[in-house]
Amino acid sequence: MTVRPFLSRTEHLATVASTNDVVAGWLADGVDEVCLAWADEQTAGRGRRGRTWVAPPGAALLLSLGFRPAWLAAERTWRLAATASLAMADAAEEAAGLSDRAIRLKWPNDLVVVDPPDRGGAVRKLGGVLGEASGIGTDDPRVVVGIGLNVAWPASAFPPDLAASMTSLLVENGGRAVDRDLLLEGFISRLEPRIEALRGGRFAVADWDARQLLRRTPVRLVHGTTVADAGEAEDVVAIGVDPISGALVVEDAASPDGERLVHAGEIAHLRVGV
Repeated sequence: MTVRPFLSRTEHLATVASTNDVVAGWLADGVDEVCLAWADEQTAGRGRRGRTWVAPPGAALLLSLGFRPAWLAAERTWRLAATASLAMADAAEEAAGLSDRAIRLKWPNDLVVVDPPDRGGAVRKLGGVLGEASGIGTDDPRVVVGIGLNVAWPASAFPPDLAASMTSLLVENGGRAVDRDLLLEGFISRLEPRIEALRGGRFAVADWDARQLLRRTPVRLVHGTTVADAGEAEDVVAIGVDPISGALVVEDAASPDGERLVHAGEIAHLRVGV
């Protein structure tokens, strides 16, 4: 990968427990932003709310970015993960030869592809984004953004319990190989200007909104802090995503304006359709 001044430290690891943990350690040791670790395999990769993230060696692009966002208001730190998601969606579409906006963002943290109507219109997960923060609101805020994107994973090797709900770039582009190194280069080249814009107070609201999957969409929200303690389910209509708070906007007849915000921390799971 071409080294850029934008990146303070980069490291490629063959096998690691978690790239998020590697980058969090760098930040704790005083490494400046933006630092980047990527790996061929993770043995303890994790997703949101206690989930695990697994992929065969070399089948996914697994990376983590480290930030020290003292330049970003505490309530806007979610925009770091959002910005990384946009950069990855752009880069993945180009690397795999997919159509513009073929990759959608499913709140709160998934990159997905939607099957065409003649194939049932299923929403399939292509990748996930995990943001982990510490020291927010202090003079030493740290944010780690991890991304796992399925690249060279054939459908025949998908875990049986996930096969109906997942996909990869290899599957989506008809079996043509995608170079992970070029995908990573494309991601970083798109991330840099987006982060510089964010530092200048400019968030790509139009791009963010255009990729959102949930628009007047029935969804089932499962409340809870982890998958293990998932509790009450609620069927609502998702209107969209609020670009100020990053929260999901849902219909609510009891609210004066007919809607309310649902924050990611309230939800253990979201399923499209009810």
